[in-house]
Amino acid sequence: MKRITVEVHDELDARLRQESERRGKTVSEITREALESYLGGASERRLRFAGTGASGLSGVSERIEQILAHDGPFEPPS
Repeated sequence: MKRITVEVHDELDARLRQESERRGKTVSEITREALESYLGGASERRLRFAGTGASGLSGVSERIEQILAHDGPFEPPS
């Protein structure tokens, strides 16, 4: 593993240390996670869009034809 030095403003340093304490991780761990997330690191890729369209309803995929054929606003089953 390589060591790097990064200069940050006092406010960013304070936020980084606060997040480190909140999550119980080192500043280095938080910084690595942020860099991997920003640069598309392979270790912890996250699909941020996953679940975006989640309705909270079950069975929608099985009833899609019925839902699409329905005239008017969608009303979930009771």
